[in-house]
Amino acid sequence: MTSAAPQTGYAPIDGLNMYYELHGTGKPLVVLHGAFMSTISMGGLITSLAQTRQVIAVDAQGHGRTADRADRPLTFEQMADDVAALLGALKIPQADILGYSMGATTALEVAVRHPQVVDKLVILSAPLLPSGWRAGVLTAIASLTPELFVGSPIEADYQRFAPHPEDFPALVTKIVQLDTASHSVVSAATIQALTSPTLTIIGDSDGIDLNHVIEMFRLLGGDINADFRPLPKSQLAMIPGARHTDILTRLELLTPMIVNFLDAPLS
Repeated sequence: MTSAAPQTGYAPIDGLNMYYELHGTGKPLVVLHGAFMSTISMGGLITSLAQTRQVIAVDAQGHGRTADRADRPLTFEQMADDVAALLGALKIPQADILGYSMGATTALEVAVRHPQVVDKLVILSAPLLPSGWRAGVLTAIASLTPELFVGSPIEADYQRFAPHPEDFPALVTKIVQLDTASHSVVSAATIQALTSPTLTIIGDSDGIDLNHVIEMFRLLGGDINADFRPLPKSQLAMIPGARHTDILTRLELLTPMIVNFLDAPLS
């Protein structure tokens, strides 16, 4: 069991002082959190995966211990570039990349923009095309205001760990803009051209349309009869009885799925 305290640090990345943690030893695995979250929020999954791997956990721009840059919008492209730059700063030439929600779309962008640094890709609970959200989700995101978070664990963690706690309203605005922008996800053709084997995991009662998930799995080479053909390089899994916010609590199912996929040979 891995019980040693993680190595922590900050890396200068494009005007950010980006916070990161290194847990465990083994093949590198980057773990990217969701919106309004941080490395702290991913703690259970990080601990379980660090039993067999070196986990690089990152606080994205404006999240956790990484301060925002007022002059830089929050985009998936820039967050992906930040991850690739951090791997370079840590002298890690290639890693598996895992992301949850916002972090999953960021992970996808890393594979698109910096394929040379990505081995395998794990997408937890994220749509990959604009049509992927169920009806009403984007409307709810667009209505978010800082006042809605008053007294919440999200606001409490931000006030506790953020270098500039007064920046929380700006973070809410940037996340609303990020998730409602028409350019916030990549194209179907781009997904189809991905070379990284990809595991997609979704909750069966998630805010993401299950038909969209099947469509994405097909673009990644899945949904075939493998009784007569080789298994596809990408995989799809569903967590039963799980919402978007539940999936990270189901470690008894989530961890073995991820570990088995990452440990499987590429051929």
